[in-house]
Amino acid sequence: MFLSVQPMHIPDGFLSVAVSVLLWLLSVAAIAYALQRVNRELGERQVPLMGVLAACIFAGQMLNFSVTGGTSGHLMGAAIATILLGPWAAIIVMTAVVSVQALIFQDGGLLALGANLFNMGVIGVTVSYFAYHTLRRLTGDKPWSIIVSGFVAAWLSIFIASLAVALQLAVSGTSPANVAVAAMGGVHALIGIGEGLITAGALAFLLATRRDLVGAGAPRGESSRTVWLGGLAIAALLAVLAPLASAHPDGLEWVAEQSGFLDRAQGPLYNIIPDYLLPGVSNEALSTILAGIIGLLIVAGVTLAVGQSRRRRASEGETK
Repeated sequence: MFLSVQPMHIPDGFLSVAVSVLLWLLSVAAIAYALQRVNRELGERQVPLMGVLAACIFAGQMLNFSVTGGTSGHLMGAAIATILLGPWAAIIVMTAVVSVQALIFQDGGLLALGANLFNMGVIGVTVSYFAYHTLRRLTGDKPWSIIVSGFVAAWLSIFIASLAVALQLAVSGTSPANVAVAAMGGVHALIGIGEGLITAGALAFLLATRRDLVGAGAPRGESSRTVWLGGLAIAALLAVLAPLASAHPDGLEWVAEQSGFLDRAQGPLYNIIPDYLLPGVSNEALSTILAGIIGLLIVAGVTLAVGQSRRRRASEGETK
């Protein structure tokens, strides 16, 4: 039985205008600084990996998995991007994914886009980076250390980001802090386990097949074309599986419904490919698959364009 994708980044209406604008400003500042750092630090062979990860994260976020209590969660991807690329490139990857989701697929509001970028990109990446590297220093350079550290970093990235959303809802007057924090923290503590298992599984796979990618941020030995083609094939497979996503409401939607503020969500100002369903295709499963493939190609293309642009500028600066 095919089930529909259940997108639920923060929609417009959940946060006050003041909170939304503040988070936009913080996100723009963080992204601008990340671009500067990427400009100085990005290696030529990291660019394909950025595009591949962006595509895989986009497709992975379409696959909601069921969580006890009638809710669901989906991959955020900040931890795996941070571990493989470092924090600055990871912020750019998450920015591309979340922005395309909002602009093309109406997943999350436009005014709330700054909040979604801040929570998933800035907070998710920052928490992942410090948690992963702190644990690695404590446990040493062993394969099990990489997997365990990745699991913990991924779990924390989901949990802390959810608490940030709860506080933003409270400051906006949408839900009292004691209600929002308990509800968001409780359900996302469970969703974080799924994020941790997916991240740990991805790291275990890479350790077995491409050990050079883990923590290095760039392939060595083999052509980056192998990484590019293999990664896109995995992303396409995830998109094909997207119609099997859980139909249960995701964590934020479940909390909004239980806490009585779901009706505050405002509809999008326009529709291009709303709810990951390609207009004009009557078969819902096929519509979702095609929308996913279109999305992952757009995300990969945007990320590659940004990475190559920053790398080109860095090279021009070195030759002057």
